Amino acid sequence: MKQVTATGQTVDEAVESALAQLNTTRDRTDIQIIDEGKKGIFGIFGTKPAVVKVTVKDDPVEKAQEFLEDVILTMGIPAKLDVTRNGKNVTFQLSGEKMAVLIGKRGQTLNSLQYLTQLVANRYSNQYLNIMVDAENYRGRREETLIQLAERLADKVSRTKQDVKLEPMPSYERKVIHTTLATHKKVKTSSSGSDPNRHIVISPAE
Repeated sequence: MKQVTATGQTVDEAVESALAQLNTTRDRTDIQIIDEGKKGIFGIFGTKPAVVKVTVKDDPVEKAQEFLEDVILTMGIPAKLDVTRNGKNVTFQLSGEKMAVLIGKRGQTLNSLQYLTQLVANRYSNQYLNIMVDAENYRGRREETLIQLAERLADKVSRTKQDVKLEPMPSYERKVIHTTLATHKKVKTSSSGSDPNRHIVISPAE
């Protein structure tokens, strides 16, 4: 964490001095006014400078990246990590030779990494960030599988008139199921439980 204490004739001047030393901008810092200063008589006698302490905020995406890199390193899996930011949506794309280990059965290991990385990112963020951790485009392939699964289970529920409970999924996977069946006339979907065990239930439409 970088921080400096700076002085100036006014608070604004002291802040600008600190920002210049830190080579950053106001929106990336926390500013603490230690002393507002005093102009003194005729601006000369009894003059007291303003004093501020400026601290650079931790970047939530950088912190999430550090966490993810540390976990992968601990697992002993060499991987390249690319980061893409699009507003509140952040994607960490992993590539390498042993991605199957990072993905795990039905993506469970990858989902766990994503869940933990999202917790780290939002610990340091002032606004909620949607974090996705992907490996060798697994998420795209998984989406196709989920669409087929949703359609198959919807047909089953239509025939049997009985609810079907799906395995726990992260929010973006649940969204794929909800979206796929949103216009289905014979079934409806709902979510139950809490993360990371929140799951979808497909039921006959009333």
